[in-house]
Amino acid sequence: MCGICGWVDFRLDLDEEVDALRAMTGTMACRGPDDEGMWTSSHGALGHRRLAIIDIEGGLQPMVAEHERRVAAVLSYSGEVYNFQELREELAAHGHRFHTRSDTEVVLRAYEEWGADLGSHLNGMYAFAIWDAEAERMVLVRDRLGIKPLYYFPTPDGVLFGSEPKAILANPLARAPVVDAEGLRELLGFVKTPEHGIYQGMHEVRPGGVVQIDRNGVSTDRYWKLEAEEHPDDLPQTIRTVRGLLEDIVERQLISDVPLCTLLSGGLDSSAVTALAARALRGHGQGGLRSFSVDFVGYAENFSPDEMRDTPDTPYVHDLVRHLEGLGVAHKDIVLDSVDLMDPGVRAAVLRARDVPFGMGDMDTSLYLLFAAIRTQSTVALSGESADEVFGGYRWFHDPEPVHAGTFPWLAAPGNTRYTALTDILRDEVAAELDLPAYRARRYRQALDEVPRLPGENGLEARMREICYLHLTRFVQILLDRKDRMSMASGLEVRVPFCDHRLVQYVFNTPWSMKTFDGHEKSLLRAAVRDVLPRSVAERRKSPYPSTQDPGYEKALRAEAAKLLERGGGPVAQLVDLGKVRRLLDLPQESAGHTDHRSALEGFLQFDSWLETYPVRLSL
Repeated sequence: MCGICGWVDFRLDLDEEVDALRAMTGTMACRGPDDEGMWTSSHGALGHRRLAIIDIEGGLQPMVAEHERRVAAVLSYSGEVYNFQELREELAAHGHRFHTRSDTEVVLRAYEEWGADLGSHLNGMYAFAIWDAEAERMVLVRDRLGIKPLYYFPTPDGVLFGSEPKAILANPLARAPVVDAEGLRELLGFVKTPEHGIYQGMHEVRPGGVVQIDRNGVSTDRYWKLEAEEHPDDLPQTIRTVRGLLEDIVERQLISDVPLCTLLSGGLDSSAVTALAARALRGHGQGGLRSFSVDFVGYAENFSPDEMRDTPDTPYVHDLVRHLEGLGVAHKDIVLDSVDLMDPGVRAAVLRARDVPFGMGDMDTSLYLLFAAIRTQSTVALSGESADEVFGGYRWFHDPEPVHAGTFPWLAAPGNTRYTALTDILRDEVAAELDLPAYRARRYRQALDEVPRLPGENGLEARMREICYLHLTRFVQILLDRKDRMSMASGLEVRVPFCDHRLVQYVFNTPWSMKTFDGHEKSLLRAAVRDVLPRSVAERRKSPYPSTQDPGYEKALRAEAAKLLERGGGPVAQLVDLGKVRRLLDLPQESAGHTDHRSALEGFLQFDSWLETYPVRLSL
């Protein structure tokens, strides 16, 4: 896993712009702490920061393909291609010669064989750029589900691009970033519109997308998207197919030349990945598996159920570890307290990783701290992320009110208001200008227009296809982006088996009645993995990533907010009504709620830090 960046310019001589390229590359040192590389030509330049996972010695980048001592193509690549060994054999049969064991070289040879359509041959998570020297063309490719990020910024004479916005913003052509009303709407709307880059003029490569830049300009295309297909199997065969896919996916994703572990929450998803991974490693005689979870001081002892969480994670984590005792799973709880969560250096690192304030507060901070702790012992982690989007696990999938609310269901779900809490303290004129309800309604209609449909499908099945599509193309992007940024800020690679496109496409077209055949959420997944789990875990109700319940955390937030108000509110005052913040602080803490008001304070502080730290200008 790595960070990539680059530059196409048909006016400048990029051989003379090495310092600017080095500045762009240097912003991603956390994504690639093991090595740095750059390559330049007159009109195409590539930068790379490497986190070495496979073929430590042979996978150096940017990687160059030469023919008759002339450069043909140059690759800067981030990610993992899990079918690279099969592709290597196929490409060798076509006459390609290999000089390393790396999947990087397989991707480079795949471009030589298949051109810009190479993405359709890859199974994995990746974002990469290839400079075609003969055609003077840069080709940007992103994996099907958007697990790895990739941004680009058109300029008058070409394009800047990078794994993160910070790489682009380090270039002199983009050092005065603007966030306009549309960017703020996207930032505050919690809808994650494909291709939207928040900063004015910046775009994301769409998941499953290809962007090509040459002298004729910028063109975009897609090599993959979800398709509607008739489901061919009955329920028993569907369960067997899901299990077979999961076993194949997990086994593929265990390939690594560095220490590997799993992220374990005690829920169905991460427990299934951990159990299947432990069984696969034992089957190959590779010994035990490490696992890690996050916890908070006193959390289990003082846990209070809410609308999203019935139980704390730790007892279920330990149940799963005991169940797998014979497979040699070595587990560690990473226990945090409010001092850790409020550490100014940690909060600054989280904002730096995000590039924008995103409003997940302590859940971002604790995830960053979890990954930083894991990185001291492992370089690769497998996660249960995205199973809820694939199999319909969130509670609001099963609540008629958000399902039929006529908006993104996560915005209408009870107890999910923390993600939109900052909007409650906006200045009235800012709220009126942004008109977030209208923005969300517009983006919702746009998303529904994309949904692939089967002829004659109607009623609940048709609606749940829409709900699943919204989650697989919007909501999952929010969570994948969060996981990528927090993990890569620590130099940790996190793999997501449930995002394998074969599984996603198959389950997307499985009827909703099969996904809920026993009346519970994720019936299909539970049936497929029940035999490898303890009963307590297999029957546990969905519980999302934990959020601290320590009243000391909110007390510390309130103190920080009060200090900011005493200083006149800082640059955030152009967005936020300071009177509304004062009235919020006047409420007794026990009346301020566990999520809404606390989240508003988190957003208030993070937006101010962003406007102080980044040279960004707001344009409303």
